Amino acid sequence: MAKNYNFIEKLRELGLRPTKQRIKMCEVLFNREKTFHFTINDLAKMLTEKMGEKISLATVYNTVHAFEKKGYLKEISINSDKSYFDTNTSIHHHFYDEDTHELIDCNENDVNPVIVKKNITGKKINSVEVLIKVASDYQNQK
Repeated sequence: MAKNYNFIEKLRELGLRPTKQRIKMCEVLFNREKTFHFTINDLAKMLTEKMGEKISLATVYNTVHAFEKKGYLKEISINSDKSYFDTNTSIHHHFYDEDTHELIDCNENDVNPVIVKKNITGKKINSVEVLIKVASDYQNQK
C-alpha cells in the first residue's frame, strides 16, 4: 500500500485525480526494474488486459502527457505519426527495429560522441540523442 500512496501523491502533484485507472497506470509504468518503452495505444491495450476493463484512450493520453511534461517520462519521436515513451528519462541512445516496431536502449559506449558543427543562433544544445533505425538485411539472407 505504501507504493500506491507514492503513486497517489505523484498524481496529485500533477493535478490529476488519483483514480483506480491512473493508479494502475502508475503501477504498470513505474513499478518495474527495467526500462519500459511503449506507445500510448500499447499502454492502453496492456492496461485493458491487466485490469479486465477498458480505460479511455483519452485518460491514457492525458496521463502519459502529464507525466512527460513533469519529467517522469520521455517522448521519442520515430517519425511524424509515431512516438514512443520511455520510463528512462536520462540522456541515452536508441535502436528502432523497423521490422518488429521495437524501441531498444543502445549502450552509450556503442556510439561515438556526436560532433555538432553548427548550432541555431541564440540557442544552446541541451542534449544529443541518437535514434538508429534498423531493419532486416534481406540481401544477406539469400
